[in-house]
Amino acid sequence: MVSKKVKVTNPTGLHLRPAGILCKEAMQYKSRITFSYRENMTANAKSVLSVLGACVKSGDEIEFTCEGEDEEAALQAMVDAVNSGLGE
Repeated sequence: MVSKKVKVTNPTGLHLRPAGILCKEAMQYKSRITFSYRENMTANAKSVLSVLGACVKSGDEIEFTCEGEDEEAALQAMVDAVNSGLGE
């Protein structure tokens, strides 16, 4: 299991379009990918509804946790996706 914190920088947070991009990226990996935010709330990064339900806003810090056979690559992809602004 690996984890890393990242700050959401895109101006509108994780609304529908960036949430979809994040989920699409997460679905490419076999590992279980979640992220935690605000007082130990957890969201499934492979579920658009779960990501949207997190209500992550610009400037919020989230911590990705990946567990499985390709966890290192999955974690790096998630961090890179958020750092790139998720298409915005």
